[in-house]
Amino acid sequence: MRGVFWIVEGELKVYQYEEGDIYGVSKSGDNYNHKLLWAYLRPAGSKKPFDYYPRGRVEYKKDGTPIIYLNPNIGRDYILQIRNAFGLTEEPIIRYDYSEHYKCYLDR
Repeated sequence: MRGVFWIVEGELKVYQYEEGDIYGVSKSGDNYNHKLLWAYLRPAGSKKPFDYYPRGRVEYKKDGTPIIYLNPNIGRDYILQIRNAFGLTEEPIIRYDYSEHYKCYLDR
């Protein structure tokens, strides 16, 4: 399953893509937008912006291999939780993304 996730106060928060979903879909229509989905997943009472917490996404290569893109501050101890949350049975490719796109409060 594809989708996006955050690590909020040590807890994994996920949004799984369901075929036909339109909420939070990026302009290209083939990906999810963390900023749009944050309103749906933000903890009650939180005023933190979508890019405050470490985050990432699960995608698939054309050959079906899963890829987990994530902020480098997300430790390997979360990988199993992410795999389980997205139902990844095949070993995923792990891509720590150091770009501005995935920066969070820990990088500032």
